[in-house]
Amino acid sequence: MASGSPAPHPTAAAAAFLARLQELRSDAEQRKYERYFKMGPGDYAESDFFMGVRMGQVFDLGKEFVAMDLPQIEALLNQDIHEARAGAVKIMALQASGKKASEDLRRSLYELYLRRHDRINNWDLVDLGAGRVVGGWLADKPRDILYRLARSADLWERRTAIVATSWFLRTGDVDDTFAIAELLVDDKEDLIHKATGGWLRDAGRSDRPRLLEFLDVHAATMPRTALRYAIEHLEKPAREHYLRLKKA
Repeated sequence: MASGSPAPHPTAAAAAFLARLQELRSDAEQRKYERYFKMGPGDYAESDFFMGVRMGQVFDLGKEFVAMDLPQIEALLNQDIHEARAGAVKIMALQASGKKASEDLRRSLYELYLRRHDRINNWDLVDLGAGRVVGGWLADKPRDILYRLARSADLWERRTAIVATSWFLRTGDVDDTFAIAELLVDDKEDLIHKATGGWLRDAGRSDRPRLLEFLDVHAATMPRTALRYAIEHLEKPAREHYLRLKKA
């Protein structure tokens, strides 16, 4: 779902955002990022560069630059600097969930997220925007796109599919979370195991019987990481029961 045309270059707003990042960077923070995020395709693109700005500061900048227009948000997404892309997705999420956000703006943000998913290529970027930008747009619309994303060969698109349902869970709407978890339950990637288990856990807050029904079917065979996340809020006897189940 990458863009078919060159991304815009930074002009006033995006350039100012990048300049502020440069002012806030620190070598110590950069070393922390490099230890936390493994280098390689399992975690983030090899071309990514961590400038060394704390995420709290990045999010504060997102609030400061929340009025940035879409071409300049895309210019930030096009940066190899991880914090610039995190700022772009934070701005998208803030705009999408704003009380005065128009239908046109919310649709445009949703379309930008999907079109430039090639730049939303890490778990933290997906988790920043998928719920508000994708899930928020789809709340009152057909959700077929989530099932296409769940079947994607791209790890981050699959993660978006399940994370986007967080918006639906706000109102107790659990159907898509469980249905997409069914598609992802045998995924090979650890970052999908964590997301699937975590969102099953959250869906279980609204519908405990549905979670237990899912676990009765899948607990014996689903990845241990996903299972441990999914059962985290169950009582100890229930957790022990599901952890003891073995594949027949």
